[in-house]
Amino acid sequence: MIYAGNRRIAVACRILQTPTRERVVGFRSVLVVGESGRIEAVLDQSDPANEGAVQLALTEADEVIELPETTYLLPGLVDLHVHAPQWPQVGTGLDLPLERWLFEYTFPLEARYDNLEFAQHVWTDLVSTLLAHGTTTAVYYGSVHVDSTTSLARTCATLGQRALVGRVAMDHPEGTPDWYRDESASVAVASSQQSIEAITAIGSRLVAPVITPRFTPACTDATLAGLGELAEATGVHVQTHCSESDWHHGYSIDRFGCSDTEALERFGLLRPHTVLAHSDHMSDGDARRAVEREAGVAHCPLSNAYFANAVFPARHFLEAGLRMGLGTDIAGGPRPGLLPQCGDAVAMSRLLEDGTDARLPLAERGRPDSRITTVDAFWMATVGGAEVLGLPIGLIETGRQFDAIAVDTKRGLGALRVWDDLDDDTRILEKIVNLASPSDITHVWVDGKRV
Repeated sequence: MIYAGNRRIAVACRILQTPTRERVVGFRSVLVVGESGRIEAVLDQSDPANEGAVQLALTEADEVIELPETTYLLPGLVDLHVHAPQWPQVGTGLDLPLERWLFEYTFPLEARYDNLEFAQHVWTDLVSTLLAHGTTTAVYYGSVHVDSTTSLARTCATLGQRALVGRVAMDHPEGTPDWYRDESASVAVASSQQSIEAITAIGSRLVAPVITPRFTPACTDATLAGLGELAEATGVHVQTHCSESDWHHGYSIDRFGCSDTEALERFGLLRPHTVLAHSDHMSDGDARRAVEREAGVAHCPLSNAYFANAVFPARHFLEAGLRMGLGTDIAGGPRPGLLPQCGDAVAMSRLLEDGTDARLPLAERGRPDSRITTVDAFWMATVGGAEVLGLPIGLIETGRQFDAIAVDTKRGLGALRVWDDLDDDTRILEKIVNLASPSDITHVWVDGKRV
């Protein structure tokens, strides 16, 4: 469905969400969404004092949507890390080391996006697929091409997905192929500025540009410094990869004499709402820098298993106050939805806690107190991602934009089942996270519009 005009709506539904990492909240409600897509009221139907307000909301709405008792309304999912040009290669080459994967699969594919017809076909398929998986907000890496990156942003606006879209800057002759890179630092910075202007000119409140140095090995000092100055001048979000692997982490220390996080800070790229993808090899000192600068991490649990050489200590850094959401890292992560990533985040945390090598003594095998819960993971996929970006989404509450998904627990098309005499709200959320598929997602709203 193409993104259409707003109407004032009232939704009668059962809400299920995680306002904090420790708490699942579920209740029957009527919520009112204004023409701006902003939630104006969330009326708990169990409170007799709301009876008059509920009737008024249902009467005054342009449209009343009543979801079945077996359907739950959840906040829309926020994917902090997607390589949009890699969509055609998803699920391939994952047995290769990162360097071979990039040069044999990724860079040749990304170079094709100078063809706008090819690019548009990919963008339409990708954005539609992610919306069907409940991803209402995505943070995208485009390619080096300004025009195709602009067309990605326009596709998000047309199909109704909230998105940050970044034209990738990469000019280092040792970290990129000569047939797919910016010609110079001045070109990298100028093209990034041109991309910011082109995406802004689309005029959609859903879509914004994001300054995107691919990662430090792909950028010269002049490009990193120029992009930091551009970020300061424009106030635009920043995204990049940070300390993803042993090689990446060691590379920064060898080149800059400091960690990747500190190098990004020196270049002016560690800023409020900077999205640091992966960060598996981030130190406690690096995390403190990110906290102080109000930056956050896109935790990509599944792709980390393929390329990061380590498990990201999510619980440790959450307890240290680091902002954190989840990312699929398409195509380094072969699953396009964030609900599976929640399960992957839990599984990886348990591997970190228990260890993986049975030949080691139990006391030496893992890292104690590392496991997270499904509630933690869903909070990261919603509230956590919203906090990283600084956007009023992630929860269904008054004052936030209405980005939401409806999940039917009784469709019977997959494994999702709810047993009324057994399952409370926490168990139902766990089952939705671990068992729901796109076939169970019946409605997706972004900014108050059904998409």
